[in-house]
Amino acid sequence: MDRNEWTPAELLQLSGGYWSACALHAGVKLDLFTPLAEREMTAVELAGRIGVDARGGAMLLNALAALGLLEKRGDSYGATPFASEYLSRTSPKYLGHIIMHHHHLMAGWAHLDEAVTSGLAIRERMSGGTEEKHRESFLMGMFNLAMLLAPKIVTEINLEGRRRLLDLGGGPGTYAINFCRHNPELTAVVYDLPTTRVFAEKTIESFGLGKRIAFNDGNFLNKGIEGRYDVAWLSHILHGEGPKGCAVILEKARAALEPGGMILVQEFILDDSLAAPLFPALFSLNMLLGTADGQAYSEGELLTLLSGAGFRNLRRLPLDLPNGAGVIEGRVL
Repeated sequence: MDRNEWTPAELLQLSGGYWSACALHAGVKLDLFTPLAEREMTAVELAGRIGVDARGGAMLLNALAALGLLEKRGDSYGATPFASEYLSRTSPKYLGHIIMHHHHLMAGWAHLDEAVTSGLAIRERMSGGTEEKHRESFLMGMFNLAMLLAPKIVTEINLEGRRRLLDLGGGPGTYAINFCRHNPELTAVVYDLPTTRVFAEKTIESFGLGKRIAFNDGNFLNKGIEGRYDVAWLSHILHGEGPKGCAVILEKARAALEPGGMILVQEFILDDSLAAPLFPALFSLNMLLGTADGQAYSEGELLTLLSGAGFRNLRRLPLDLPNGAGVIEGRVL
């Protein structure tokens, strides 16, 4: 749709779009897709299975059927093949964690006007997490998303001859896992906050990579980075900081790299106008709501930050990624 040719109907659909999102969130929170992926049930049967009111449950089931996530035959409901693949907890492609992370963000977004007025964050940073459920949703949600993209990305990045990778702010270690699976000679260290350790080590072990991928905890903004590396991967961590914080992170990453080392920075990248693409522009507001100084950055801003930290031979890799994401490569000369 041409954004300059809105109609009143489209505007109102956008305004009420949260209704559909809330129906999806409720379905995931109640975990109704998992039993319906196993077999069809009536609303009364499912209500007894998951412990909800039969009348309210039937209304939610009908809404999810109208959204095309459930199939209704007579009085029975079943998950569509798509919902079975992505919304059932028994599926390896389950996306419920990231959907619940979005759910936890909604309260903050309802106060966006206050954040814009004050210039201050509304909610605590979920990535640092003080609440176990929120932290789990964030970390495993990032794992969900990265597992959709990482297998494609790692095949497009040549790490031949490189032996030691730093996955800075790597969360559950998804990219370290995929880089190591694609490069048999590579070892890695995932460097993140102590609260991330249990999730990272569990995930790394589930891929049988415990001997090749280690976890090192600490706050890399406040401390140096232990060890020496020939490639550093920074995926979606710079947007959590302002330019000064980004400069600190990049300088510490450069100090940890050997001469000839490579840095790879993945972010949701704005055009230099800062007004497109849509997702990075909205994501910048998400950082306003949740961080002290974070924001989405343009390609020009990222190149300036990397250059200022001493990286050279900078270029954006020709990757076709969703939501305006991109990867910028640089070298230590």
